[in-house]
Amino acid sequence: MLSPQQLFDRLAELGIDHKTVEHEAVFTVDQAKQHRGVLPGHHIKNLFLRNKKEEMWLVVALEDRTIDLKQLGERLGAGRLSFGSPERLRTYLGVEPGSVTPFSLINDTARKVSLVLDRGLSNGGPINAHPLTNTMTSAIVLPDLLRFFEATGHAPRWLEFPI
Repeated sequence: MLSPQQLFDRLAELGIDHKTVEHEAVFTVDQAKQHRGVLPGHHIKNLFLRNKKEEMWLVVALEDRTIDLKQLGERLGAGRLSFGSPERLRTYLGVEPGSVTPFSLINDTARKVSLVLDRGLSNGGPINAHPLTNTMTSAIVLPDLLRFFEATGHAPRWLEFPI
């Protein structure tokens, strides 16, 4: 499991800027809204999902999006989706529950997790995400986040939400 500082070091190596703030630990979107303060840009929710075939997805969507897992599974051609277990989350993304983040793809060196992005993220300001811990939030502009995904070997699949 990488530390936030190791993530920041990797972002620096890639020439990617970010602005990070510390806050109380948050585990839900509602808690994040209470503790993050005023941070411009998009705020997200991240779902770590799996199907019966042991395929996994990281879904990154605007925080207020409604996501129907049955319909999402159909759109992805994945069948029935369910949330990945805490053990699977630690194994594949190297983070604890409550700290799921697009940055956790840095830990998926075997590229077992497919990335799905909400097309709504392409409109507007920076994207705010946890830097591998739920006690901080880092703002990063979309082109830099896409470069980060490219560096980790994860090509995003864009979907229109809500689903």
